[in-house]
Amino acid sequence: MGMRASVAGASGYAGGELLRLLLSHPELELAVITAASKAGAPVTSAHPHLPQLATTTFAPTDPARLAAADVVFVALPHGESAALAAQLPPDVVVVDLGADHRLADACAWQRYYGSAEHAGSWPYGLPELPNARPALAGARRIASPGCYPTAVALALAPLLAAGLVAPDDVVVVAASGTSGAGRAAIADLMASEVMGSVSAYKAGGRHQHTPEMEQSLSAAAGHAVTLSFTPVLAPMPRGILATCTARLADGATEAQLSDALHAAYDDEPFVHVLPPGAWPRTAATLGSNACHLQVAADGHAGRAVVVATIDNLGKGAAGQAVQNGNLALGLPEAAGLTAHGVAP
Repeated sequence: MGMRASVAGASGYAGGELLRLLLSHPELELAVITAASKAGAPVTSAHPHLPQLATTTFAPTDPARLAAADVVFVALPHGESAALAAQLPPDVVVVDLGADHRLADACAWQRYYGSAEHAGSWPYGLPELPNARPALAGARRIASPGCYPTAVALALAPLLAAGLVAPDDVVVVAASGTSGAGRAAIADLMASEVMGSVSAYKAGGRHQHTPEMEQSLSAAAGHAVTLSFTPVLAPMPRGILATCTARLADGATEAQLSDALHAAYDDEPFVHVLPPGAWPRTAATLGSNACHLQVAADGHAGRAVVVATIDNLGKGAAGQAVQNGNLALGLPEAAGLTAHGVAP
């Protein structure tokens, strides 16, 4: 018998993606599947694409039942996971897909989330960042990053670490599919409102992922990073395309930018710098744990331009959580995951 994985908050989109990945994981088998709002309902009532679970029902969110596993993936709304995690044994690996344990700055938490007391920070689960893996290997508690912060950090961290761009002039415009907003019935996310329309939201530094992006980028740069972030809702179910720009350092060239990305990621299983002239597209990463990157130097404006794409439910949520769980449990990091997207 292999190791066992429980999933809390399994009725949402990220929870469903976790279940899909874990059903095919060679080293992990599903233990307890919980969803407070759907307790007693068949798992397939929320996830009809998982017929293997047709006879399984969602259980109530009971910490004692969840703890009968080697790893617990927590896919609860922001502000709710800390209370559950505090009731789980310290020897059980807990991977939190919510924001409760991502931010080191309590003031930033209160400003952007504020609905619950700051729970403190856990090791940040973006393995491809510099020096991240040693903190994740064998960890019992891991905070998985948000979807936008994953794409943005992977795009810009190597350039900031190499001193090729200025940390005080970073601008990001990123488009996300509607699944990034969760499964709640919201009028602005209805198909009749979204189809055929692209719209910005929470602009002007209001998006809750802003401090998380600045935190990871500042760590890479060794200096405080100031970021202007505009999120965009795109008429597609899943995927993120992040266009990240920063002022070029004096003398920095496109070749140096490309070399920095290649040096950071050529040995990574999930992050791919595309060949010259090829630009990332969201469709190429769907269903995968991959991130695709391309970079250019805009000599006219004096800026570096990095475009990143991920599946917001894959590398931006469930896939990355499984990747982190693998590291914590000492399993092969890529177990149960793929870097290959689904097409068309």
